[in-house]
Amino acid sequence: MVASPLAQFEIKTLIPLQLGEYDISFTNSSLFMGLTVIAIMIFMIGGMRKSAMVPGRWQLSVEMCYEFVANMLQDAAGREARKYFPFIFTLFMFILFANLMGMIPYLGFTVTSHIAVTFAMAGFVFVGVTLIGLAKHGFKFFKLFVPEGAPLALMPLLVVIELVSYLSRPISLSVRLFANMVAGHTMLKVFGGFVVALGVLGVVPFVFIVALTGLELLVACLQAYVFAILTCMYLNDALHLH
Repeated sequence: MVASPLAQFEIKTLIPLQLGEYDISFTNSSLFMGLTVIAIMIFMIGGMRKSAMVPGRWQLSVEMCYEFVANMLQDAAGREARKYFPFIFTLFMFILFANLMGMIPYLGFTVTSHIAVTFAMAGFVFVGVTLIGLAKHGFKFFKLFVPEGAPLALMPLLVVIELVSYLSRPISLSVRLFANMVAGHTMLKVFGGFVVALGVLGVVPFVFIVALTGLELLVACLQAYVFAILTCMYLNDALHLH
């Protein structure tokens, strides 16, 4: 019997744990989130352990990641947002490494393929950005929902549209990442099944799956960037309003 392409996303309990009525078992998702954090620590600490004026490849990779996120935050949210760099950098690196670890054949598990994980991150971003806006502007923050220069007669409708658009941010942010990871990995699994089933005749599907793997690696990096840049844009709205 051929396994379903969606079986790769199944949550499996590794260490059963119960806290009252709540199931807090250690799962394969928990394992790979932990491994993602460890991989990031090894990458960052290892790359900067012997920092030099003329950086090696490892140190250069770390510095490129740092500068990339710093420039992205500067361009999207301005100098005032620099104090939020540690959070944006952590968010970007976690999503990037989680996506890439899910690409490891047979062993990898993509934690960002679960809406619970992506929505938790998006919800944290949404609540955090909203609190930053309220702390900085007070009740003036609600001017964000009032388009400047709009006709007075259309104002009630526009306010509702802006409010709905704002409240949908965590949904769109989480679904975009989750859907792209699920779709890409499902396609890889389907075409991988064709290669095995066709045997010698599976050369064409095999060539296609190699190209698709390269594309999926690009998508894994791109989705980390999209999540981070949208967070920067939301932060810019909270800091500067219109």
